[in-house]
Amino acid sequence: MTRRANLPGADELFRSTAPALSAVPAQSSQEVAAPLVPPAIATPKAASSKKGVRTIARRRVTTVDRSPSGRERHDEKITVYLSPDELFDLDQARLQLRGDLGLAVDRGRIVRESIAVIIADLEAKGDQSILARRLRGQ
Repeated sequence: MTRRANLPGADELFRSTAPALSAVPAQSSQEVAAPLVPPAIATPKAASSKKGVRTIARRRVTTVDRSPSGRERHDEKITVYLSPDELFDLDQARLQLRGDLGLAVDRGRIVRESIAVIIADLEAKGDQSILARRLRGQ
């Protein structure tokens, strides 16, 4: 008698749990459900004829979409270099949110919330937004 445990193989561990494409029943024209994304958001607008960096039209963020993503997997990434003072300020803000307000959030969440607030201000106020004024040095 062997003392080895009988374990499942790799094929069993990593098998697909999604139904096969051929097993999906065909929907009739009456059963087609409404799309989850509104048509205005789902269909990209045609690019304008002026020359610029952007090749596709920018998707306008609605008030429903405006809130930052929070804790979820993010597929896009950027790297931002901070000075020691900026990193210290970010950590102090995180600790203040946790200690004084009882909000346990990470630095990434604070940055995403800050970006959402700044972009909303820029879209609402344009040239007079806090971002535009700070970048101009005012």
